[in-house]
Amino acid sequence: MKLEQLAVQLYTLREHLQQPEQIPETLRLVAEIGYRAIQVSGIGKDVPDEVVTAAAREHGLVICARHDPGGDILSDPAAVAARVKRMASAHTAYPFPAGIDFGDESSVAGLIEQLNRAGKIMAEAGVTLSYHNHHHEFRKLDGRIILERIFAETDPAYVKAELDTYWVQYGGGNPVAWCRRMAGRIPLLHLKDYRITDQAEITFAAVGAGNLDFVEIVEAAEAGGCEWFIVEQDECPGDPFESLRQSFEFARNNLVRP
Repeated sequence: MKLEQLAVQLYTLREHLQQPEQIPETLRLVAEIGYRAIQVSGIGKDVPDEVVTAAAREHGLVICARHDPGGDILSDPAAVAARVKRMASAHTAYPFPAGIDFGDESSVAGLIEQLNRAGKIMAEAGVTLSYHNHHHEFRKLDGRIILERIFAETDPAYVKAELDTYWVQYGGGNPVAWCRRMAGRIPLLHLKDYRITDQAEITFAAVGAGNLDFVEIVEAAEAGGCEWFIVEQDECPGDPFESLRQSFEFARNNLVRP
């Protein structure tokens, strides 16, 4: 992984992104830490895309990808693709399976069909659609892990993987094995650590502060053609900028190569 491939998932900073006037300062601080790219998510509804794009340009940040509402992706993929391209990106991800019943065959089959349809329309428009997992998809339906089925029954040309290391681990999967499984189909990877507290509770952590072997994870993802390594921390113990700084320092010292 090169430093230029290390990005921030802005959802980590969502409390600092709700009003237009917050955007320039928030992105300035991201760039000051040393990140070179961002994934757009968690932005307030009253913030125009143009404000984010302008602030990113001002502070030298590449918009590597977006998270767009899942309903929009499935119902109007052409409009989502146009929005992605206006922000000078080529990637978006289906972020969360809202309204999907993973215990119901028709619901799962319908999601797969819609993802494939949306991915095809986006691909034809020059935008890559990836599926972002949580732990829900590691549930079994008729004896088969649903995430396996999603990728087996969608066209690799139309639906890629945005694996989330924390949620793979939380769901009982192996992040390294999943990165290898998705070789050639993993343009985006969420670097999110998994920590066991002194109270034996599972929680999020800055990259390198938890239990996951990110050296092996990144090596596997890079071998599989991963383009963007995106730091995310859903919940931070204090200042999220400090958590992102800790993740950056670990990545720079342990994961980045010349």
